[in-house]
Amino acid sequence: MIALEDWAEIRRLHRAEGVPIKEIARRLGLARNTVRSALRAEAPPSRERGPRGSLVDEVEPQIRALLAEFPRMPATVIAERIGWTKSLTILKDRVRELRPLFVPPDPTDRVEYDPGEVAQCDLWFPPQPIPVGGGAERILPVLAMTCGYSRVTDAVMIPSRKAGDILAGMWEIVAGWGASPRTLVWDREAAIGGTGKLTTEAASFAGTIGVRIRLAPPRDPEFKGLVERRNGFFETSFLPGRVFTSPFDFNAQIGDWLVQSANTRVLRAIGSTTPTARWAADRAAMVALPPVAPAIGLTHRVRLGRDYYVRIDGNDYSVDPRCIGRFVDVLATPTRMVASCAGQVVADHDRDWGHARTITDPEHQATARLLRQDLAARRRQVSTRSHADGHVVAIRALPDYDALFGVDFDPRPDLEAVQKSAAEGK
Repeated sequence: MIALEDWAEIRRLHRAEGVPIKEIARRLGLARNTVRSALRAEAPPSRERGPRGSLVDEVEPQIRALLAEFPRMPATVIAERIGWTKSLTILKDRVRELRPLFVPPDPTDRVEYDPGEVAQCDLWFPPQPIPVGGGAERILPVLAMTCGYSRVTDAVMIPSRKAGDILAGMWEIVAGWGASPRTLVWDREAAIGGTGKLTTEAASFAGTIGVRIRLAPPRDPEFKGLVERRNGFFETSFLPGRVFTSPFDFNAQIGDWLVQSANTRVLRAIGSTTPTARWAADRAAMVALPPVAPAIGLTHRVRLGRDYYVRIDGNDYSVDPRCIGRFVDVLATPTRMVASCAGQVVADHDRDWGHARTITDPEHQATARLLRQDLAARRRQVSTRSHADGHVVAIRALPDYDALFGVDFDPRPDLEAVQKSAAEGK
């Protein structure tokens, strides 16, 4: 067969320079008929090799039998079942060729979103521990939300995956947007709708801002693939090479990165434009936020015990000890922990993102010390007792009551009788 270079040179000499066939054959050392065939050919010469044999050919019937019964069986398991001891690579290649014959196609459609229609929500857990003070570090969740039309993404680290903290993160994001998409898509996150039905907290949040929270079908991560892909993008493009000093430092860094990089990159899925370019139209079609903020944060109602601390998310916070024995209402946002009693604030602390910590207000300690001193002084006043109006009432001794009722009661044991009884018993 003539070489491709000779074929191209024959056609050049004959067509471009007008060299006759005889001269071309002499110059290139080819037969005249070979030159004529090259000029008559409509396509370049190609060498098509015939099918080559493979070591996998002899076990292909066994592979097909296993795939017919178990279409998704991994190639490594197939190798074990058929006793394959040779190269695993060529076996995997053959299994990859044969599997589509037994697995039904699962096509996916491209979904087009209208402006303001939807935002997908998810929790991302960065593998990098974040310092939370006191030398401790924790793996903390990050709430990510991606708008369907513009693909604008926002994210914020939150203290826990409890409903109050998740909703606080959602409110922080939509408040930053100044509006909310009409539908917020969630998976079966336990705090949002782990049973397939919205939790009370999630339903109250959605009703307050006038939107719908839609739960994805079970075991269907593709239902909210937009935000799922963003989570992977965070790990490959945001995390590497960064150092964080606190959760608030993390939020500051990811906020800047989203504005400057993530939301300004060109995306083919939205017409080779940027999320920022489509944001104005997306936001204009969203639902305006209500004048009253929804209920967010962790809430707790407890009767304050002698140990004047309340526990929120694994940490203990001091409360004014003058509220001991009364009900205290606690609200913990990602930044503050506030307790109130009868409408009065009785504790106000910075929210601690650590675990098993004790946070004490020195004023509460001082108040508790004064209360203990006052109680000790009261207990020393054993001779008198006073009513609420200050009237002093004497405390009588018990023998005075025995004499009043004519009772002669001696609680001391009769030692002689006890000794006599003991002797008779022997």
